[in-house]
Amino acid sequence: MPSRKDELAERRLAKLVVQVKAMMAANLKPEYGGFYGQLLLASDAVAELGEVAEVRKAARAAGRQLGWKVRTHLGEDGTLLVMDSRDAPSEIRMLAAHRAAEATAALLTGAQNEARMRRTSQPTFPGQPDDEPGQDL
Repeated sequence: MPSRKDELAERRLAKLVVQVKAMMAANLKPEYGGFYGQLLLASDAVAELGEVAEVRKAARAAGRQLGWKVRTHLGEDGTLLVMDSRDAPSEIRMLAAHRAAEATAALLTGAQNEARMRRTSQPTFPGQPDDEPGQDL
């Protein structure tokens, strides 16, 4: 016969699985058909949920319920990464690769535009290469 303490621990874990599963499902992108799921929890969020070992255990159980092949990684700063490591079908891989390329291009374009704005908005001083001879400030 299981002890009262074991029953309480099992109920606590079941409740934690429900919480973590909701967070994991909320981060899924519908266009990826349930693949490429991930959840990143800062150390304070992990602490709010409970002990690290219990949160990892709950994440693995929740992931199995979602059909994930779950991998967890605990960073040195206490950040917990939970991710689905299944191989996605080719059409979903292609869509994800295209989205990643678009995001990277947008980031690079934004950085280039910001650098250009900084260069053009800086005042010029005598002796700088851009100065024209005979020009006063």
